[in-house]
Amino acid sequence: MAIKVVGLTGGIGSGKSAVADLFAGQGITVVDTDVISRRLTGPDGEAMGPLRQAFGAEYVLADGSMNRTAMRERVFADPAARQRLEAVLHPMIMVHSMRLLQQAQGPYAMLVVPLLFESQRYLALISRSLLVDCDESLQIDRVVRRSGLSVEQVRAIMSAQMPRAERQARADDIILNEGSLDDLRLQVEEKHRYYHAILS
Repeated sequence: MAIKVVGLTGGIGSGKSAVADLFAGQGITVVDTDVISRRLTGPDGEAMGPLRQAFGAEYVLADGSMNRTAMRERVFADPAARQRLEAVLHPMIMVHSMRLLQQAQGPYAMLVVPLLFESQRYLALISRSLLVDCDESLQIDRVVRRSGLSVEQVRAIMSAQMPRAERQARADDIILNEGSLDDLRLQVEEKHRYYHAILS
């Protein structure tokens, strides 16, 4: 791939989307695998035919999109179902991500992958990994407020992700998102200057 890629990751509620938006504001092409996944599983999205075949009509809403609540409960309870879901979605997400990265302009591009270190499939594409990090109590508070999930449900999601200390150890670079948006913006601007210098 001609353009260098920074892989952006972080636990649920760490603030990846806010950081990605700030990098986009610096003129950087941001490819977000979650956004691609939502498009694929949205009303009559590309993945919905295979998902209907794999899981049945009860996982499809009236508008043709995936029933996220039902699917979330299913894959948490059933590892084989999670593997089936991933077998449908992950190759499609990879194809769309590669296509968008190949079209990217600028000094570098950013690829947002929540489970960057866990899945490993994207590691070969990236030149640097950037972790958005924050205290775990902050993660829980943010997710509960925005999603309506219970504290126990958020803890269950977090326990399925890589431990915070391990993510910190694996990341090339870290942004700490525990302060104001202005503080976050300053950190992004600093990282942007650094990536511009070493990657372009």
